[in-house]
Parts: sequence; structure tokens; C-alpha cells
Amino acid sequence: MDKIVVLDGEALNPGDLDWHPLAELGPLTVYPHSTAAQAVERAVDASLVLINKVQLDAEILAQLPKLRYVGVLATGVNGVDLDAAARQGVVVTNVPGYGPESVAQMAIAHLLHHASRVAEHDDAVKAGQWCRSRDFCFWNAPLTALAGKTFGVVGFGAIGQAAARMAQGFGMKVLVSTRSERRDLPAGMSWVPRARLFAEADVVSLHCPQTEENTGFVDLALLATMKPSALLLNTARGGLINEGELAAALKDGVIAGAGLDVLSSEPPQADNPLLTAPRCSITPHNAWATLEARQNLLDIAVANVAAFLKGVPQNRVN
Repeated sequence: MDKIVVLDGEALNPGDLDWHPLAELGPLTVYPHSTAAQAVERAVDASLVLINKVQLDAEILAQLPKLRYVGVLATGVNGVDLDAAARQGVVVTNVPGYGPESVAQMAIAHLLHHASRVAEHDDAVKAGQWCRSRDFCFWNAPLTALAGKTFGVVGFGAIGQAAARMAQGFGMKVLVSTRSERRDLPAGMSWVPRARLFAEADVVSLHCPQTEENTGFVDLALLATMKPSALLLNTARGGLINEGELAAALKDGVIAGAGLDVLSSEPPQADNPLLTAPRCSITPHNAWATLEARQNLLDIAVANVAAFLKGVPQNRVN
């Protein structure tokens, strides 16, 4: 039977999911983590390799003569040299659409973090500030009602659509910007050019893929067109933002705040300017990682392997 190797399984499954359905498809070895050097040694006899963030470049692929299939345990496939894989006759698949609501939920969590200041006031209460308060309540920063505000969505795939629906649930108006004009948007949503979206929205939420053309497009010039009270959210790709210029904009009050689940380098370097930027909430690229989304991801990944073994690959990307 075809040998199956998972090179960095812990990112998807730290122990709360079951690998057994994958093991039913062939002899399975799961490594929690693998370095680039270990990847060749561990996968050299495998026909099928599954990865999350391990890099499989042309040099590594060339050292895996038995390899016929790479299953990426994620949607993004930038870790695999797709052209080199194709030349080598290796099928590469990904897992699209496994948890759009989970990622959108994190965007909204960052929005609520800034609008309702729950963490800030929880800290204040537990520090004794409410006990010492003269009045029955207090607030240390402005609290913002979302109803009536404008939520701008850049990119309108499954995650952007989910975020837009959630924003509508708070009574927000929704603006959508995509590369080409959309005339088929749901009720209550309007398409506008990107420049207008940034200028008019109270909240801008990024949900577009990163390309050569849009890398770093959120820069100081674009941020300066936003309302000073506006909030920027990014649960897409860190490279969409010029991080130094966003940090400067936050420091200078160009915009009110930012909520980020992704950075340009992950894990980030200790000197990343956003780590010390004011009014910037950061989560460690875990918007995708709800139990429910990870289970769905694993189910689709297993189905991808099964389809490949039957000779009818699904979710192929090369």
C-alpha cells in the first residue's frame, strides 16, 4: 500500500482529533513537526505527504523520488513549488472553505475588542477599580455602538461573505470591494471601488488573497484616507499590510485601531513594530483553529487523499 507521511501534524491536530480515518487509507506516520532537513529523511519512502507549513521547494521535491501526492492541510499553498511538483508528476491538493465562519468570527472578535473594551475593563475591575469607584459604573475609554456604522469588506469569498453577514447582524451597513464590480450582492450590501471603501467605512476588514500586485497595499497613504475613528481588521494575510507604516499610523492617531490575526512573518520577529503599536490587538494566526473548523479540515483532507487513490483527484491546485 502507499505510505502516507504527515510532516507537521500538530498544527492541525495537537491531540484532540483522530487520525484513524487517514490511517485506514494506507500505512501512516505522523510527525508533530519537521524541519526542512528532516522533511527529506522522513518522506523519502512516502508516496503521499501531507503538510501544513513545511516548505517543499524544488530542491526538496527532487529528493523524493517516490512522491506522487502532496496534500496541503490548509487553503494557502505557497509553501509548495507547484511548478516543480507538476514537472515531477506530483499532484498537489489543498483544503478550501473548511472554516469561513471561524475566521470571520475572529475578525468580529477583534472588532468587539475595540468597540466594547471588554478586556480592558475586565482588567480594571480585577485590579480593584470598580471596588474603589464612587459611582455604580465607569469606563476608561469610549464605548462604540456598531449599529449604523459602515463595515467595509475587501474581498468577498466565503470568509468575507461570512464577516459581512455577521456585521449586518449588528445593524451595520456593508460595503464590498472586489477586483471587478459585483452586481449580485445580497440585500443591504453595496459594491464600491477600494479607495471609496477605505474612505467611507468605519471598519475595514481584509479578506482577500495576497498577490504580487497587492502585497503591502495597505500603506500610510491609504491609511491616511480613512476616518481617524476607523478600525482596520486583517484575518487574511499579513503581507497585505506595510507593517511599519501601520505602526506609525497607529502611533500618530491616523486611525483609531487595528485588529490582526496575521503578520508578514510568523512567528514574528521580536522587533516587529506592530507588537508595540498602540491600540493594536494581535492574535497568533489562530482564527482558523476552532475545533469545528479543524475537524472539517481533516475530513476534507482525508477525502482528498481517498479521491487521489481512486484516480479522481479533488481540490487539485497544480
